[in-house]
Amino acid sequence: MKIKILLVDDEREFTDVLAERLETRDFEVAKAFSGDEALEILKDLNVDVVVLDVLMPGRDGIATLQEMKRMKPNVEVIMLTGHGTVETAVEGMRLGAFDYLMKPTETKDLIEKLVRAFKRKSEQEDRIREAEIQRILSTRGWS
Repeated sequence: MKIKILLVDDEREFTDVLAERLETRDFEVAKAFSGDEALEILKDLNVDVVVLDVLMPGRDGIATLQEMKRMKPNVEVIMLTGHGTVETAVEGMRLGAFDYLMKPTETKDLIEKLVRAFKRKSEQEDRIREAEIQRILSTRGWS
């Protein structure tokens, strides 16, 4: 099973190169070049992890993160940040982001965080399924 990634960054060349690197390592990658475009894609696409730039024109990374978490609470988000916006990335973690990475990022570091974020998402979904099974069993008196 491929991990499904959504890359969100207004720098097209950076996004294209990063997507290519991830695809050669067997990730399934979608791209968005703005917060609004990312939210549209997220409505229709089942994504495991979003890699989200903090600074973008229009809807910035923090506003996009908040809406993503409202739409799909289990999606994991890794914030991408430059040196001047580390505080913003930390704020993103307070708002539900999994982690953050400094730009430019090493592919190895990104992949490590993507795998860890995917694992956390999968474990959370397993716990939700188990709780739902237990709820159903208990309503039928089978627990």
